[in-house]
Amino acid sequence: MKYYQLGHSGLIVSELAFGAMTFGSGDYYGFKYTVGQQEANDMIAKAIDKGINFFDTAVSYSNGQSETILGKALGSKRKDNLIATKIAFRAGEPSFRAGISLKNLVECTNESLIRLNTDYIDVLLLHNDDPLTPVEEVARTMETLVQSGKVRYIGLSNFPAWKAATLVQLQRSLGYHPMVASQMHYSLLNREVEHEFVPMSLHHGLGMMVWSPLSSGFLTGKYTRDNPAPPDSRLNTFDLGLFDREKAYDVVDKVKEIAGAHKSSPIAVAIAWLLARPAVSTVIIGASKLSQMDDNLAAADLTLTPDEIKTLDDLTRPEVRYPNTFINAQDSVLRESRKFGK
Repeated sequence: MKYYQLGHSGLIVSELAFGAMTFGSGDYYGFKYTVGQQEANDMIAKAIDKGINFFDTAVSYSNGQSETILGKALGSKRKDNLIATKIAFRAGEPSFRAGISLKNLVECTNESLIRLNTDYIDVLLLHNDDPLTPVEEVARTMETLVQSGKVRYIGLSNFPAWKAATLVQLQRSLGYHPMVASQMHYSLLNREVEHEFVPMSLHHGLGMMVWSPLSSGFLTGKYTRDNPAPPDSRLNTFDLGLFDREKAYDVVDKVKEIAGAHKSSPIAVAIAWLLARPAVSTVIIGASKLSQMDDNLAAADLTLTPDEIKTLDDLTRPEVRYPNTFINAQDSVLRESRKFGK
């Protein structure tokens, strides 16, 4: 297991993080929570044994059950490990129990501390933007939480690049602790973050925590044209529509070919490709069964060749959209003179 700086901060995190989204019981718009306390204990113990030191959850996962189960699973090992949690999605019936207002952020943070059985949260992330709260209120609230000692580092998730950049710049102009992390969807089947979010992250120092690196399991290789809906598979009931399935089959075929050359799995190849991306600090892996963890963990031991990375890059390269189409029209003398930030 390798360890990397989380964005422009001094926090060192394992290249693989473990996500506790499956912890708990119940159903969330088709997503099944299936992992109870004992299986969670086994998963967390295995992750720690393999060198993972970073664990991710959220207030909204299984109505808080995920945080409670994770806190119990870490137990006495909590201070030797790092916890990230997220706030924004609805946490209760009252109208104000959602979003990133001062009230909701403070109250949800206090509740998370109790459920996680900890005095502080290592990384608190805004799980989503909301349509109401001004960035000034968000910046002020996050600073208050850091100054209180309840939160050590801060970040955001699922934000548009312009809004993330606006918030970070405001924090810096006010002398506040800036965001150092982003949690975004990124995979071989969806590289949309490369248009605006990745360049913004590199400029402002936001280390990316990748969620759903396997595109909800499609990159495991079990989905095929002949068997598009294998039994008990997540995409059968919880499909966010984040990629083109027809193109994805061709990508999976190439991923399987590369995996065969390494005597590895498609899962390890897909994650190893992400670990080579410059903006990525850590990739969040998850499991609904203990037996599913091995192929995910194997990614830490797999290094793709430059030719293999280029093959996957070329096959999955996203369509360039305006105004990025004008990058190629920039003055050639100026482009060739560039030295810093290449």
